[in-house]
Amino acid sequence: MAPLIGVPSQTLQAIDGIPPELPHSWVMNHRYFTALAGVGAAPVMVPLLVRDIAALRGIFDSLDGVFLAGGVDVDPASYHEPRQALCGRTDLDRDGVEILLTQWARAEGKPVFGVCRGLQIINVAAGGSLLQDCSDFEGSIKHDYFPTAGHARDYLAHSVAVERGTRLHDIYGADEVVVNSMHHQGLKTIADGLVVSCTAPDGLIEALEVPGDTFCLGVQWHPEMLVDSDAGTRRLFRAFVDAAAGYREHRTTRPDATTPPDAAPVIHYGS
Repeated sequence: MAPLIGVPSQTLQAIDGIPPELPHSWVMNHRYFTALAGVGAAPVMVPLLVRDIAALRGIFDSLDGVFLAGGVDVDPASYHEPRQALCGRTDLDRDGVEILLTQWARAEGKPVFGVCRGLQIINVAAGGSLLQDCSDFEGSIKHDYFPTAGHARDYLAHSVAVERGTRLHDIYGADEVVVNSMHHQGLKTIADGLVVSCTAPDGLIEALEVPGDTFCLGVQWHPEMLVDSDAGTRRLFRAFVDAAAGYREHRTTRPDATTPPDAAPVIHYGS
């Protein structure tokens, strides 16, 4: 069977321009699902059941891997800092679900792959923090090539330098990769246990991973838009799905679905 990959959803009302009077809904961009399915995964959308930990745990236990997609800003409350003026729209329920899933996955060696916001969640879930806007990073280049400003989602905005000896370098087989860029937040304090995989020309960190055999890796760009045209990107998705398939094959026991681990964070709820 194809490995089952959970893709946490996003609250519809958290997206800019969505009328708040519409029914409360959970949604996610289809491109993540087609990219995963295209390399042999069976992707499913995970609802934001942040107030029902037993149900969320039951969903998690059925998964062979967790994919963390892009989206709205991570709320500063999720890494215990005050909100600044340039922080955009946030989704606290999504933060809570993704942090829990990431912590559970890391505790059990279940593969995790994050893109854009997903990279940031991997860092926050491990105790790191974020730049609420890349302008706070000294010497920052432009990173926010958003479609709303007329840029194509597959526009190759800048290169990244890939660190030799990392999983990411093994996958791409290159010291430099040219990527798209659709983010205005970035990584600030890197959590213990995470290794920098690559950086942008301005020095901003563009990828993190967990060393060792477990697949836990995040990139700041949007590889789902490049998977059909770039062989290295396709290998990246396939490496994640292969890791999930290996996890599915070798797992024999599952934790009690009603008992969240001790590492579960305090969840901050929005209004």
